Amino acid sequence: MTFNLDRLYLITEIPGYSPQIGHLISMMNFARATTLESVNDLTQEQLDFIYDSNSNSIGALLLHMAAVEYAYQVGTFEERELNEEELARWGPALSLGEEGRAHIKGHNINYYLSVMSEVRERTFELFRTKSDEWLYEERDFWNNRQANFYFI
Repeated sequence: MTFNLDRLYLITEIPGYSPQIGHLISMMNFARATTLESVNDLTQEQLDFIYDSNSNSIGALLLHMAAVEYAYQVGTFEERELNEEELARWGPALSLGEEGRAHIKGHNINYYLSVMSEVRERTFELFRTKSDEWLYEERDFWNNRQANFYFI
């Protein structure tokens, strides 16, 4: 995933998206670019390192970012829960902890970047189908509280 570094600090409209969605994507791009800058040169050993028995590896946290984004895609754009097949793929990365430590290891940085990019590209595709008005639609969210899609 590459970013236009000259425009990374601009919250702006992006061609192909409604104005507010472009602003949201601008912020998402900045967060992703700074994350990737921090991990891009890590070795497999560094990605798998676990500080103590309660910690998660950097690799697991990267995969967690992709898994949470995927789960939010399903919940937000499709308004459904993950199915069994999706839970089989994303479950350890969503749960982290003991399950994540057992299953998420042995991958190089390119693996994590590829998964993150695949999920992000799907997010971008889904955003192309939505309008600014959609961002402000309200739904029940966490603990029966209202949230709009912008927040979610």
